[in-house]
Amino acid sequence: MRFLLALLLALSTQLSTAAEAPALADDPIVEQRLIAIAEDLRCLVCQNESLAGSRAELANDLRREVRSLIKSGKSDAEIKEFLVSRYGDFVLYQPPVKPTTWLLWFGPLLLLLGAIWLLVRTIRTTQSNANTMPLDAEQRAKALALLQETESSK
Repeated sequence: MRFLLALLLALSTQLSTAAEAPALADDPIVEQRLIAIAEDLRCLVCQNESLAGSRAELANDLRREVRSLIKSGKSDAEIKEFLVSRYGDFVLYQPPVKPTTWLLWFGPLLLLLGAIWLLVRTIRTTQSNANTMPLDAEQRAKALALLQETESSK
């Protein structure tokens, strides 16, 4: 029993050790440019994180690629153009507004407008159906009886 507990303790401490931080560039200026560029880029694996904040292996590879492009003298715009040509507009956190990205930019608005239209149509249909169905004599008598019963119980 003690052996099993010791084994579980050893395994749990082994699994909980933190990964070593990736080495920064030799030049702090390169690293600052990398961070500035990577904040505007999307991690292709995580999709909801910037390239600067992602810990995915592909993100590490892309950061290495961006570092090498910075060291080769490319401008920030050239680096982003290179990544867009390789991975498409999706790599940018704010893709440009153009016909191929219209759905991305205006899709949520169209969905909202469609939902509002459906809600208004449903409400109008329900109200018009409720107003067009008059009560017959028996239903009216039951309704009056219920109203009188609730008023007398007060």
